[in-house]
Amino acid sequence: MKMLWRSAATTALALGVAAIFGPASPATAETPQYGDELRLVVGSKIPSYDAHIESTFGMIHPIRPFYSLLIRVNPDNPSSPTDFVCDVCEGDVPKATDGGTKYTFKIRKDVKFHDGTPLTAHDVKATFDKIAFPPEGIASNRQAYFKTVESISAPDDYTVVFKLKNPSGTFLPSVAMPYNFLYAKKDLDAHGYTWHQKNINGSGAFRFVEHVPGSHVKGVKNENYHHKGMPYLDGFTAISAPKMSVRLQAIRGGQADIEFRGFPPKARDDLVKALGDAITVQESDWNCVLIVTPNHKVKPMDDVRVRKALSLAIDREGGSKYLSRIAIVKTVGGVVFPGHPLAATEAELSQLAGYGKDVEANRAEAKRLLKEAGHENLKITLHNRGVDQPYKVVGTWLIDQWKKIGVQADQWVQPTTPFYATLRKQKDFTISLDFNCQSIVNPIADISKFLPGAGNNYAEFQDEQLLKWYDELLAEGDEAKQRAIIRKYEKRVLDELASQFITLWWYKINPHRSYVKGWKIAPSHYLNQALDNIWIDQAEKKRQLGG
Repeated sequence: MKMLWRSAATTALALGVAAIFGPASPATAETPQYGDELRLVVGSKIPSYDAHIESTFGMIHPIRPFYSLLIRVNPDNPSSPTDFVCDVCEGDVPKATDGGTKYTFKIRKDVKFHDGTPLTAHDVKATFDKIAFPPEGIASNRQAYFKTVESISAPDDYTVVFKLKNPSGTFLPSVAMPYNFLYAKKDLDAHGYTWHQKNINGSGAFRFVEHVPGSHVKGVKNENYHHKGMPYLDGFTAISAPKMSVRLQAIRGGQADIEFRGFPPKARDDLVKALGDAITVQESDWNCVLIVTPNHKVKPMDDVRVRKALSLAIDREGGSKYLSRIAIVKTVGGVVFPGHPLAATEAELSQLAGYGKDVEANRAEAKRLLKEAGHENLKITLHNRGVDQPYKVVGTWLIDQWKKIGVQADQWVQPTTPFYATLRKQKDFTISLDFNCQSIVNPIADISKFLPGAGNNYAEFQDEQLLKWYDELLAEGDEAKQRAIIRKYEKRVLDELASQFITLWWYKINPHRSYVKGWKIAPSHYLNQALDNIWIDQAEKKRQLGG
C-alpha cells in the first residue's frame, strides 16, 4: 500500500534523520552484511510469551523475532499508518471486495514453523479465531479490534477469507498489529489455548534458544526464513535491564547496541556528547499519550466543573516546551494521534477546554468553575505509576499546574502491579495518571480508550451519546464523515464531560550504536521489531569497540 499522507511522525522522523549523528559511510550503508549478533537492552519483564494476551514491549522486543504475522507495517517505511506489506501472504496486501466487506489473503507455500510444520491457511484461521472469537475463559486483549469481523474461513490450504459485517477502515491496521503472532493450529489443538504463554513455536526470522529470567532471551538465525536473504544477523540477545541508567551505560560502554523503547532527551544528549559519531539518533512522534483519569464515582470528581477546571489549568503549549527538554513527551494534541488526517487541527483544538492560547483566561475560568462548585480550596491526591519516564515527571508538573488555580495536590505513587490493581480492581483513587499506548496508528480503534465501559477505561462513568457516536463511527466508511463524528466525540470527552483529559503525547528518541544498520524508527515501540532487516556494519563496530 502507498503512504497516503505525511504525518507529524513522518515529519518528525525526517527531522530526526536529518539530525542523525553517525559516520558517513555510504558504501556500507547501502550493502547489508551478514553475521554477528544484535544485543538489545529491555527495561521490562516478560509476563508471558503469548502476544494475544500481552500488551507490553517487555514481551514484544524479545519475543516478536520468533514469530511471523499475516501482514505487517512496511519495515522500510514504518512511520506510515497505511503502508502495510505481506508477511506470510503473497503479493500485495489485498483490497476489499464485496462492497468493502471481504478480504481474501493468499498464503505463501514456503513458510514453515520452527518445528518443521508447514504454515497454511488453517494456521492463520486458527490464530485469528483465537484472537477474534476466543473460547469462553480464554483471554484475548484485542478481541474488540475485530468486532467488525463476521467470519473467518479457509476454503483451501492457501486461502484465508475474512468476512466483515460492514466496510471498516480499522480492519487492515488491526490485522497488521504486531501482537497477532501466527500460531500453529496443531499446537492449539494438541496443547490448548494457553500453551503459547510458556512455549514458543513460531515461523519468524529467529529460532528460540533460551530464556533465563532476569538475565536474557537468546535467538539464532532461522535458516529457512521465508523472506529470502534475511535475516542478516546470526542471532540476537535481549538483555534484561530494568534500570534506565544500566541500559544507558550498556550502550555507552559497548555492552549493548540498541534500546528500542526510547530514552529521554538528557540521556540522548549524554550519549551524543560521549560517543560522537559512534551514536545514531532516530526520533519520532509516538502513538502514546498520557491521560488524566478522574474517578467519576468519587467526590468531587463527580462534578464536571471540577474536572473541567483541572484541565483548564494545564498550560499544554508551555509544558511541551519545558517537558520536552527533560521527558519523553512533546506534542500537543487531542484524542487522535497528532498529524493524522482524523486528528484535530490547531484551530479545532483551540476550541476545547484547556487548549485556548490565553492561559491566564483559561485559569481564570478554572477558578470560577471551582468557586461555583464550592471547591475553591480543593485538595486532591494524584495517583501515579512508579515509573520515572514520563509518569513521575509529568505528574510533578501537573501538580504545579494545578497549584496555579489554587488546588493543592500530592502524589500517590505505586509500582506497576499495584498501580493497575488500583485502577482495575480496588478503584479507590480520586484522580490518576493513565496512558493510551497503541501500535499501528489506527485512530478509530485507538480512541476506544475513551469509551465509557471499555475494559481499559478507568474513569467509571457512562454516557449513551459517546456510545452512539462510536457505533456510528465503526459503521462509517467515508473518511470525511468519520472525521466529523470524531470531532463531536472528542469535544464530548475533553470539553463537555471532561471525562478524561490529555496531557501531552509522547516523543520517541532512539539512540543506538551507529554500526547498527537497517532499522527504522516507527511511531510505536511495538512496531518493526522482527529484526530481520537489521545488520551490523562490522568494520565500524570494530572501529568503535576493537576486537
